[in-house]
Amino acid sequence: MNKSLKQKEKWYWIVVAAIELVLFISSSMTYKQQTSVPFLERHLGSSKPMLGFFNQIGFNYGGKFQSIKNDGYYNFVEFFIRKGAHFGTYFLLGLFLCLALYTYFYKNNFLKIFVPWMAATGLAAFDEFHQGLTGGRSPLVADVILDSFGALVAILITVLVVFLIKKHNKKRHPFSMEY
Repeated sequence: MNKSLKQKEKWYWIVVAAIELVLFISSSMTYKQQTSVPFLERHLGSSKPMLGFFNQIGFNYGGKFQSIKNDGYYNFVEFFIRKGAHFGTYFLLGLFLCLALYTYFYKNNFLKIFVPWMAATGLAAFDEFHQGLTGGRSPLVADVILDSFGALVAILITVLVVFLIKKHNKKRHPFSMEY
C-alpha cells in the first residue's frame, strides 16, 4: 500500500495545489462577486423550500446570530451553502494532504494525522487572512475552526481506510513485504 501511495504522491500534490489555487482565487473575490443569493432568488422563487424547518433554527456563528429572522431566507440558505463549501473544500484538502504526506510518516501514526491537519489549519488561517485583504469580506476565526475540522475529519477517515486496506491486504498476502 505504501508503494502504491508513493507512486501516486505527485498526483496528490497536484490536487493539493489545485485546491489551494481555487481557495486563493475564491478568497480574492468580493462578497458581491461570490454571492449566490441572486441565483437562489431566481431558481427558488417564492417557493422557499424547508422554510418551516429553517424558521426553527437560530445559532451564533462568528459573533453573529444566524437566523431567517435576522438574515432573510435566501441569505440564511446561502450561509449553509458557504459553510458547507468551507467544510467540503478543506475536507478534500485534508484528504489529499494526508495522502501526499502519508509515506513520509508511515511509521508514526501521530504524525500521519498531526502534520497534514496542522498544514491544512495553517492554510485555512492564511486563506482567512488573505480574505481579510479583499474588499467587502471579513476573516473569521470560526471559519478557520470549521475548515480545520473538515480537514481533520478527512484525515481521520483516510488513515482509518488506509489502515483497513493494509490489514485486508496482509491477510490476503501474509508474506509480502510491500505492506
